[in-house]
Amino acid sequence: MVQESLNPFEIAQRQFDTAAEKIGLDDGLRDVLRTPKRQLVVSIPTLMDDGSVKVFEGFRVQHNIARGPAKGGIRYHPKVTLDEVKALAAWMTWKCATVNIPYGGGKGGVTCDPKRMSRGELERMTRRFASEISIIIGPDRDIPAPDVYTDAQTMAWIMDTYSMTMGYSSLGVVTGKPVSMGGSAGRNEATARGTLFCIREAAQVIRRPVRGATVAVQGYGNAGAIAARLLRDDGARVVAVSDSKGGAYSTRGLDLGAVDEHKNRTGSLVGLKGAERITNDELLEVKCDILVPAALENQITLKNANRIRARIVAEAANGPTTPGADRVLKDHNVFVIPDILCNAGGVTVSYFEWAQNLQGFFWDEAQVNKELERFMKRAFHEVHQMSRVHKCDMRTAAYVLAVGRVAEATKVRGLFP
Repeated sequence: MVQESLNPFEIAQRQFDTAAEKIGLDDGLRDVLRTPKRQLVVSIPTLMDDGSVKVFEGFRVQHNIARGPAKGGIRYHPKVTLDEVKALAAWMTWKCATVNIPYGGGKGGVTCDPKRMSRGELERMTRRFASEISIIIGPDRDIPAPDVYTDAQTMAWIMDTYSMTMGYSSLGVVTGKPVSMGGSAGRNEATARGTLFCIREAAQVIRRPVRGATVAVQGYGNAGAIAARLLRDDGARVVAVSDSKGGAYSTRGLDLGAVDEHKNRTGSLVGLKGAERITNDELLEVKCDILVPAALENQITLKNANRIRARIVAEAANGPTTPGADRVLKDHNVFVIPDILCNAGGVTVSYFEWAQNLQGFFWDEAQVNKELERFMKRAFHEVHQMSRVHKCDMRTAAYVLAVGRVAEATKVRGLFP
């Protein structure tokens, strides 16, 4: 077995380099675009419920701002590292350029285990983190959003902390907020809905309809659970789902109402009545038409790529497939919808939310979803056309499109001084 690097930033750099080589980017510009613009590492002393003080480590990386302010989520996870955040920030740069919205790429993270923290501890940690990174964020500078184990409440705390620091309410400093304080209708479902729109287009390309298709979803969180329900509503049969503790599988199809009830009651998908227990790794290898990785990066690697039996892999997660696995999937004629396209629905509706905040004028959910579909379908067809022109896979095509756009903006702006 050939060894491959699973360092997310090295993977992000390799993906960039592939596109840069294909479009003939000169070495100087290549160095500019592959180097993060700013990296902020902060300590976050937090008062815990037992009266002790615990110091967490937090990160905010702005990868590129050539096309607009940095944009990207904040994740809370015990395995968050600076290299992971740098990779996620780079992927955000290319994602925003793929769907052609006026943002650069940023990302944040805190190394913590939110499942072992109380609501009060999470709020105090979040507010201290927001205070530490307030020197580089802002509605015209860098706009955070939810990511793994953060949500609308997290964004509300950040927005309030930043606003109290500034002395006025700044709705546009974050997106993914509660609707009651300037959030956009449809934002919670946006990542999953954008994934659905891409899957519909991919199904037309390979001439296999979504109706009647079998689906497996790894990562039954916000994006994964909503994607499962949306695909079911389109007539697909969801045969497998999993969360961090394990999963459930049934060739007959799962009752998602029963899945949700079981998870809400037990906190896990393990032990679902009438379904076979499977691991996260086993879920990736089940026979299905559509596989939706919606968890963390590096799930499909050289170790298991040969055993992927899906016809479409729709990357609702960031970085779930390694470059080595990409080559194997291409050889096996698997249609991969890359993360920087497939899960861009979230940042697209975040852009809508930010624009609504700046205008003080809000759309209803029907208009949000209509505009999201327009953006996602346009981006899918631009990437697919690029793949035909360059005779390459969809990921390389998306990078060629995105890197070309960011490179052009960088060249036009020039270097200062």
